[in-house]
Amino acid sequence: MIIRPAKKEDVASIVKIIANDKLGSKREDYKIPLPYTYCKAFENISNDPNQELIVIESKDGNIIGTLQLSFIQYLTYQGGIRAQIEAVRVHEDCRGKGIGQKLFEWAISRAKEKGAHVVQLTTDKKRPDALAFYEKLGFAASHEGMKLHLL
Repeated sequence: MIIRPAKKEDVASIVKIIANDKLGSKREDYKIPLPYTYCKAFENISNDPNQELIVIESKDGNIIGTLQLSFIQYLTYQGGIRAQIEAVRVHEDCRGKGIGQKLFEWAISRAKEKGAHVVQLTTDKKRPDALAFYEKLGFAASHEGMKLHLL
């Protein structure tokens, strides 16, 4: 398995994985040709030095997992950097095989390389398996998160 930055030609595979779950199927629009909004988002992510869209590919070259790592500079913690992990997904045929753990090990290592003092994530309360997985990796539910959907 290879963990690497996503390329433009990976976008359809990434969106397919993201859309292939209970929540993603309601909010994503996976179809071929892929809607332009996904290609534009990939372009924006690729052009932002504080964003890293990552894939893990199998030995045969198929995309089997993804995550996005964002680095947030702020003034607290003496001008610290916070690493935010988002959009973690593993292809349904590959779950339970340690792929998610490999992605997280990579992300945590990368956050340390970039000088982040904390790695954080959010998870939907409708994903209890994900919550248990994150806790197993050492993440703690230390804060109460809130969202205000604008669209």
